[in-house]
Amino acid sequence: MHLCYLDESGTGQVLNPAVADSVPVMAIGGFTVPESQLKALSWDFIALKKKFRPELCKVPTLSEVVHHEIKGETIRKSFRRRGRNQRRMAHGFLDHLLTILEQRDCRVMARIWVKQDGVVNDDTAMYAASVNALCSNFEHFLAERSSSGIAILDSRNPSDNTGNVHCVTTRKFAKGGDPLPHLPESPVFGHSNTHLGLQIADLLVSAVLAPAAAVTYAGDLAAVGNVHCDPGFVDVRDRHCPRIAKLQHRYESPTGKWTGGVVVSDARGHRSAGKLFTPTVPSVTTPSTGVPPQGSALDLATAAAFPGPDSPSS
Repeated sequence: MHLCYLDESGTGQVLNPAVADSVPVMAIGGFTVPESQLKALSWDFIALKKKFRPELCKVPTLSEVVHHEIKGETIRKSFRRRGRNQRRMAHGFLDHLLTILEQRDCRVMARIWVKQDGVVNDDTAMYAASVNALCSNFEHFLAERSSSGIAILDSRNPSDNTGNVHCVTTRKFAKGGDPLPHLPESPVFGHSNTHLGLQIADLLVSAVLAPAAAVTYAGDLAAVGNVHCDPGFVDVRDRHCPRIAKLQHRYESPTGKWTGGVVVSDARGHRSAGKLFTPTVPSVTTPSTGVPPQGSALDLATAAAFPGPDSPSS
């Protein structure tokens, strides 16, 4: 059995270039972990928390350590600060986190939406379509391993929770057969202060993928002071995204297109997801073999689309 933990960063709120904190991307994603590795992953992450928050070594109960969250937003802010030590500590934390995922046989998946200036987006449809697509990716991953799995989403509120998974439920129980047979149940919900997996998903999405995508696909907004496109996020992308690229589960769809892993729907510039994994300075590391390059955003876009004639089709 495998577990899949998913969280989000950003919303579908209209992108206004004149507003410094207007969010240019919405990202939903996380990671899978084998049940056999879950306990070890959890203890690794607890040890990582204590390493970077030494005060946690003195708390009297394990529950307090679990409850204490190191939020992705906090790590992300460290990259915008001038203090070199703060940036080095934040990078070191993420380096250790990715090492844990590599050692525990985890796989990363995400759907990233890059918004157009001034366009009204359907936040609910974007989130639901992303969950639907991520479950399909998880299903393929499970089928290859003859395994079963459960997806756990970070709980938002009852009305949002219902809409976010209803599409998966209707797919599973519609006439014509279950397209997700290796997921015995629709995604369930948890609270991040009690689920270490959700805390890790938050760090992946909020501290790495969202800022890296913002500076990659909406980097022009840095010129007008957008805090989500801070130049410091270039280092986040160049240092950490190549490792995430190797943790993806990618596969060829029945139509012959490659999908899975981290998928980008770039309504702003229609650039490929490969841009996210290409360092500014070419890497000297030998690329992994047997994994096809990321296709275009138009090819890999999820079912939901941004309004407008240039949006990816379903």
